[in-house]
Amino acid sequence: MRLLTIITLISCIFSIGPVSAESLTHLAQDHKRQEQIHNEHREATFKQSEANLRLKKQNLQKKKRALQKEIDQLTKKFSQNEDKLARLEKKLSLESGSLGEIFGVVRQNAKEFQSGLSNSVTTADHAQFNSVIKQIVSAKSLPSLKQLTDLSKAFAEQIYASNEIKEIKVPFINHQGQKQTQSVIRLGNLALIGKNGYLNWDSNQHEAVSYLVQPDMSPTVATLSPLLAGNTQYLPVDPSRGVIISQLANEPTLADRLKAGGVIGKIIIGLLIIGLIIAITRGISLSINKQKIRKQLKTPDIIGNNPLGRVLSVYKKDEPQTVEALELRLLEAVVDEQSNLDKGLSMLKLLAALAPMLGLLGTVTGMIETFQVITMFGNGDPKVMAGGISMALVTTVLGLVAAMPLLLAHNILSSQSESIRNILEKQGISLVATQAEKDGRQSLSGKTA
Repeated sequence: MRLLTIITLISCIFSIGPVSAESLTHLAQDHKRQEQIHNEHREATFKQSEANLRLKKQNLQKKKRALQKEIDQLTKKFSQNEDKLARLEKKLSLESGSLGEIFGVVRQNAKEFQSGLSNSVTTADHAQFNSVIKQIVSAKSLPSLKQLTDLSKAFAEQIYASNEIKEIKVPFINHQGQKQTQSVIRLGNLALIGKNGYLNWDSNQHEAVSYLVQPDMSPTVATLSPLLAGNTQYLPVDPSRGVIISQLANEPTLADRLKAGGVIGKIIIGLLIIGLIIAITRGISLSINKQKIRKQLKTPDIIGNNPLGRVLSVYKKDEPQTVEALELRLLEAVVDEQSNLDKGLSMLKLLAALAPMLGLLGTVTGMIETFQVITMFGNGDPKVMAGGISMALVTTVLGLVAAMPLLLAHNILSSQSESIRNILEKQGISLVATQAEKDGRQSLSGKTA
């Protein structure tokens, strides 16, 4: 402020030019009075501000004392409430006794009861207490007397329903996805039976659908009419309430099992079919030849078109033969017939040996595929490895199944062929002996003559 006054005086001196000392004195005194007035105004302002701050401080202190008093009162009241709450809790504990344990038991039983109702068919026509059971399960406090009474009624209702065999109407979803009402028969709490067999009941959606696969001799509404009339009737029942029936859809069919064998499985089946065709063809041929041979044995003079007839025709030739030549000719005929009798048996034996080897190849291929899947996806999910394992096992089974009938057929056909060959050899030896006797008599008669 003083600096501003000095600057003002200097500016005034330079502006007005030369002045007297008296004028400067009056000018300085005027500025001094103005400065004094300004200072007095500032002091008054400071004093007023100080008074206002002092007043605010007094008000704040007054409020602080009031708040402290209120805090003390609330603290005292809180302590009193804590003491009162402790006395009430003690009184509640004494008066309730073992109600807390009873509530735990009630809630646990209600939870188990609710879990049992989740897949029970009795909810199709007995579900009026489900809301009460849900309230008890989710409650955080002691159940009321009405809730306990309704829970006991729910238990009694389910007990009576489990003994009922009655016809009811339920919402039904057909295979086209259309919803309709259908008359069904409820067998206690075990099953619902519709027009085509057992029904899968969804208690959450409150609707029924048919199982994908029905068990053998599955009952229907039509077949259970005597049971509704009070007569005794035996029928298959799923004690697991549909779990076993639903698993029937997961059971693979024969076509599914053959498909799991892959290309190697199809090759094994093809070998089996070819082997069976060969076995059947050769079996029919050997049976026919055996019958012809039996007929030929009964009529040895009539030479027929059969293995034994062709062997006998060697002996019946007109030109005379020595014993050695006849023996060789008969041996040649038996060998020719034996080659015809054994036709196809070597191939049958080869197929019987090849089938299990292909099965082993399929087993190794399936395991390689399984290890590749494990490398890519890990072994956390067994379903990922099921394809390779199925191929490994199915091809092994197919190889053994194909080999066993082919080996059996080869053994049977070989026995029949061996039997026919024995007959031919026996008849050939008989012819050689007859020729030898004839030559012996001729030589003896020649010596006698």
